[in-house]
Amino acid sequence: MRVLPRLAVVLLAACSSWLVAADAGASPAGATSPVPGAVLADRPAFYEPPASLPERDGDVIRSQRAAFYLDSLKLVKAGADVERIMYRTTDHSGKPIAVTGTVLTPDKARSGPRPIVAFAPGTQGLADKCSPSRQMAEGTEYEALPIKHLLDQGWAVVVPDYQGLGTPGVHTYMDRAAQGYAVLDSLRAAQRLQEAHLPDAGPVALYGYSQGGGASAAAAELAPAYAPELKIKGAVVGAPPADLDKVAANLDGSAYGAFFNYSLSGLGAAYGIDIDSYLTPHGKRVTRDLRDNQCTTQAIAKYPFLTSRSLTTDGRPLTERLKNAPWKKIVDDQQLGTHRPDVPILLSHSRLDDVVPHKVGEKLAADWCRRGAAVKFTTNYVPGHIAATAATSSAGAPWLKDRFTGKTAPSTC
Repeated sequence: MRVLPRLAVVLLAACSSWLVAADAGASPAGATSPVPGAVLADRPAFYEPPASLPERDGDVIRSQRAAFYLDSLKLVKAGADVERIMYRTTDHSGKPIAVTGTVLTPDKARSGPRPIVAFAPGTQGLADKCSPSRQMAEGTEYEALPIKHLLDQGWAVVVPDYQGLGTPGVHTYMDRAAQGYAVLDSLRAAQRLQEAHLPDAGPVALYGYSQGGGASAAAAELAPAYAPELKIKGAVVGAPPADLDKVAANLDGSAYGAFFNYSLSGLGAAYGIDIDSYLTPHGKRVTRDLRDNQCTTQAIAKYPFLTSRSLTTDGRPLTERLKNAPWKKIVDDQQLGTHRPDVPILLSHSRLDDVVPHKVGEKLAADWCRRGAAVKFTTNYVPGHIAATAATSSAGAPWLKDRFTGKTAPSTC
């Protein structure tokens, strides 16, 4: 598939997310009832975890029929059976948690076991309404076309929502382990979901761009110890934020400055740090707005060139705090490239990326190569971080097809 026509449609899909709306939600289909008590107006009952969780990571807690629209007017549906799910996974500390997601089984017939691709979503925002499972149902998911492209190959796709995205609590944005676990357990959940009729021990793969690239990379590193039974054939990793120090320095004050605020809120929530203590009243208002109301495209439009020094009580940029305790260890915990993936990797990155510097992806590929992984590192020249997702999609599908058919993975190591 050529990049430029696809790019135009991807950007059109991104624009449609301006019309994001809250999903009213349907009644839970599972046998487990939600936690007693009030349900937030912005959180449908389906997203309330039960009082107790199942025993195994990846077990489905409940499911319900859902929809996947490719446009905000809900005129075009993806050709797939769609099930919204809640399943058990683990946070970075090892605590069992419930997260949600979407399992999509394409209408396209296929001979032999149908592969499942875990599509780790890119930055959606922190608000519950921004969860992919809700945005897909509203036709406002800006990564709809890359997901559809995988469905068009005849593969099933599972899209996790990540910790706290849709479910209670602040989304732990950029928490490496929690994101990787949620991706791996989404594959287990898709295999165990009876309504999806998917192989329970068939071939699977990982795919993600941006935040999703980091989640896909984390899942590939964590899989040998956490999910050794999964038959992962490969991982597509696009523009991964592998080094948060370098990414934060690039983001603060940029057109994507809101993403840096997302990171502080998300990691603060994951590690029990109240970032309000660093903020002025104005900084607290901006942070609450980004946390509770703004999905990605709205946040970029409302807070372009947001600088953290304009939000802090001492006027210093929050990037300085990343160099000191407790933040330094937290940032170090998110580093990718410290473990060798046991599966082939396609790592795609634009040299013109204005969010995650190309050198970050280049170093991750080099780190994995030194550890003995099979990595194909591809560079493109699509201008801009958002637009370059099309290049990853165009390269990723044929590469995955070769992995599913058993071809030897190429390596640039």
